[in-house]
Amino acid sequence: MASLWRAAFGGSRGAEDLIGGVEFWSNPERAGWLTKQGEYIKTWRRRWFVLKQGKLFWFKEPGVTRASVPRGVIPVASCLTAKGAEDVLNRQFAFELSTSRETMYFIADSEKEKEEWINSIGRSIVQHSRSVTDSEVVDYDSTRHYASLDQRKMDGSSSS
Repeated sequence: MASLWRAAFGGSRGAEDLIGGVEFWSNPERAGWLTKQGEYIKTWRRRWFVLKQGKLFWFKEPGVTRASVPRGVIPVASCLTAKGAEDVLNRQFAFELSTSRETMYFIADSEKEKEEWINSIGRSIVQHSRSVTDSEVVDYDSTRHYASLDQRKMDGSSSS
């Protein structure tokens, strides 16, 4: 998962850039324990996860405060899917988050928790992906409009 962090944010940014001004210690959209697979040593470790404003943070302990430093963060807008993965891992309550580059695996404490995490992350993916898409469409439409006006002026077909 560290590679996702590096891929999304680049290796040279500081912690503040990675956090992106998100007050992860206050009123999260979702928070709770998940077991995640390590990136380099493929062991399973229990971590406290916090989902807020399109970012999934994880910590060693649940007492998250303003002074807490996340062990990692996943920008959910870079995720393509959040879905069950029991069949892939052969483990109960498993789910995965996939980007175009990698797949990360998690294990919840119950089926209900798994479904709630998948739903919360899925909602966040849609919300944060849509805002990017909407702005791109608006920019594209206005650019196309102005480009056609500029072309008409260059062709002499428009009188000012």
